[in-house]
Amino acid sequence: MLEKCRNARERWGGVSQIIDLWLEQRQQLISCFISLPETEVGEPLNSRLDTFCSLLIDYISSGHFEVYEQLLNEGNEFQDGSVEQAQKLLPRIQPTTDFALDFNDTCQGFSQPTLQELRDFSNQLSRLGEMLEERFSIEDQLIEILHTAHTEQANSIA
Repeated sequence: MLEKCRNARERWGGVSQIIDLWLEQRQQLISCFISLPETEVGEPLNSRLDTFCSLLIDYISSGHFEVYEQLLNEGNEFQDGSVEQAQKLLPRIQPTTDFALDFNDTCQGFSQPTLQELRDFSNQLSRLGEMLEERFSIEDQLIEILHTAHTEQANSIA
């Protein structure tokens, strides 16, 4: 997952400040996610979970309220069918958002977990990882469709 994030930053880094910041958020989110399974139960886990959930919500919010909007606006300027392609991808992101929000809600009361709660948490964390990987893949497709496709056209106009 971290390697794919690096590839995305190499591919689209420097193209747009909003995308750059968003990809940086993605990398921070992944780094924090990777460290969660090795965190000790108790206050270290609670603190790391708070940090992770904060990064998760910030990342999701940036996508929905800044990045997707910017990409769609850019696609509208070129009127080449890319927006229609993107509109087919956007609904596939919503289940990942719902799962992430549910995960965040679950973590709010995770102070003195039982063994069963730890097992459930481990399963949820694993599923969240799968959902995030799917989300990142869809988001990368959005960037490809709505931004990279127009780079040559924008450069020829300028």
